[in-house]
Parts: sequence; structure tokens; C-alpha cells
Amino acid sequence: MSQGAIPLFTLARQWPTVEQDVRQALERVFATQQFILGPEVEAFEREVAAFLGVRFAVGVSSGTDALLAALMALGVGPGDEVITSPFTFFATAGTVARLGARPVFVDIAPEDFNLDPRQLHQALTQKTKAIIPVHLFGQAADVDAILQAAPHVPLVEDCAQAIGSSYRGRLVGGLGRLGCFSFFPTKNLGAFGDGGLVTTNDETLAQLLVDLRVHGMRPRYIHHTVGGNFRLDALQAAVLRAKLPYLPQWNQARRENARRYRELFAAAGLSELVQLPQELPERLHTYHQYVVRVPRRDELRAFLAERGIGTEVYYPIPLHLQQCFAYLGYGPGSFPQAERASQEVLALPIFPELLPAEQERVVEAIAQFFGKG
Repeated sequence: MSQGAIPLFTLARQWPTVEQDVRQALERVFATQQFILGPEVEAFEREVAAFLGVRFAVGVSSGTDALLAALMALGVGPGDEVITSPFTFFATAGTVARLGARPVFVDIAPEDFNLDPRQLHQALTQKTKAIIPVHLFGQAADVDAILQAAPHVPLVEDCAQAIGSSYRGRLVGGLGRLGCFSFFPTKNLGAFGDGGLVTTNDETLAQLLVDLRVHGMRPRYIHHTVGGNFRLDALQAAVLRAKLPYLPQWNQARRENARRYRELFAAAGLSELVQLPQELPERLHTYHQYVVRVPRRDELRAFLAERGIGTEVYYPIPLHLQQCFAYLGYGPGSFPQAERASQEVLALPIFPELLPAEQERVVEAIAQFFGKG
């Protein structure tokens, strides 16, 4: 990182806060030499379940495998359809296709980038086996409206970007039949590699998930179903246990940074040019990403890069326009809100340790680009 650069995200500034706790946690695992599942994973599952307010939490190998295992637990397979958003990370729909089922997309609501419940009825069929609402960028989807539109269809929440976010007073992950989390290092709660979690309040589903993550095995070498190798490493569980107590303050710091951005953009007179993320009523936004909408997005991004300011585009191509999903029969114009967002969105730095002076530099540079500086 060059002198004076402002990264989109960095873990280097978090390390001094957690170093002692993480080193102690890792030493605990080294002392036991139990690296696959075991007491460390079990302890993390108890602690994170208590944090999220759910009955059961099953640690798995990644956020992608969390989605895959959740859909497998519901019996999703060939001939089934699963409804989700075209404006999300690939894994949300990719896992559906991997099971031989058909991803069915519903356009997003422009105010929160999440699946639009008002359009859900158009996608529902007798083949609909599940709905995956994505709590994108840290703001919950309108779960009650989705449940009202499809009361008998299981909801699999994609919470990969939203741990600690809430909807009408309830944390995401316990709002549907299953919740799926990612602990990729850049998440609000990140491991030292890949890691994931599936949550549920259904004991039968929880036991099935425990079996599925070890090739459907229970007891040893007895296989009742075909699962996979979806195990969470003990080292990753230990890191996550060390970090979990810090998550509320990290999420609050992100929210404070979002508040400061609102003030800075307003003071710079950019309200007409830069559309800031909306925080909708009764939803606690945890700002995994701070995503604005701007004209001339790619030009602005290049302008900021020249000044050492990191940004990212989530996501430049909606899933329905990806080559691998051409067989679904969608095309340009199928989901206009997702397509428009893909041309306008730009993620700005929002990580907890971001300095106020750095936020000022970000907004000043954007103001300069638009001739307001």
C-alpha cells in the first residue's frame, strides 16, 4: 500500500486489537492437536448460536458450502426451482445450479438492493422448493413481506454479508428455516481463511446438517445420505471465538462511519449527484459495504484510484447476464433494477478502523471529481 493510500479494506489495523486473544486461542488448539471439528468447533457453535438467538448453529467450511448444505438439507435437486436475487455474489445461485436445480431470479428493490417481494408472485411455481433472500451489504431483506407472499416456501437466508444485522428487532439467521453465513476474512466477522455457518431452529434439520458436513455419516462409516466434506477447521473456530466478542463494537464503528459519510456528503453539496445507501425502518444496517450510486461510475473509480483511494464494484454483471446462466433464457432488460445498479454502484471504504480524516479525503476527492471541490 503506497504512502497515504486509503484501502477499501484492511485487516492490518484490526490485528493489534485481537492479537493476544487470537494467539491464545490458536495455542489452545495447538495444545490439543485436534484440528478437525472437536470441542473448539462445538464451543463456537454454542457461542455464536447464543449471539444470533437461534437454537442450532452448525459450523461448515465456507459460506458457499453453508448455502450448499442448507439446500441439500431441504432436498433441493433436479426439477426443483429456487428463487433468489440476480444482484448478489455468484455462490447464491451457483449452489442451486450445482444441485441440478434451476435458479429463478426476481429483480431487486432499488432502495435496498435486495429481492423485491412485490415481484415475487411472478416467479412462484409448483416447482419452487426454496427462496433465498440475500441480506445484501449488511441490510436485511424485507423478510415478512417475502413470507407473506410465499408462506409455505422455506426461506434460506443468505447472511454472508450481514452477521449482526437485524430486522424488526430480530437478528438475521433466525428469520427463515435456515440461515447461511460466511467468515471469509473480509467479512464483519472474519476467520483466517474460509469458514461458514448454517443456523436453524429446527432440530431435525440441524442434525441432518451435522451429518451432511461429514459425507452424511453417523455413526462412523455408516452413511444414511450423500453429503460432503463441509467441516469447519478447529483453528478457524478458535479465531472466530476470539473475535466474536468484538463484533458488536466493530459493527457499531461501521455504523458511525456511515453516519459520518452522510454528514460529509451533505456538507459537500453532493446530495444531487451521489445516492447514499438508505437505512430502512426497523432494520439495523451493519454496513459490510458502503455502496453509493453515482453517474460516470467507472470514471470516478479511476479518478479515486489515481489518488490512492480504494473502491470496488459489487457487482459489475448481474447473475442473469453471466455466460454460465445463459441457458436460463434471461437477457438484457430482464431485470432492469439489477442491471441499472450494476452500472452505478461503487463501494467506498467503511471498515471499523477507518479514520475520520480518511473519510474526509474520500468525500473531498469525489467532490473534486464532480466539480464541487
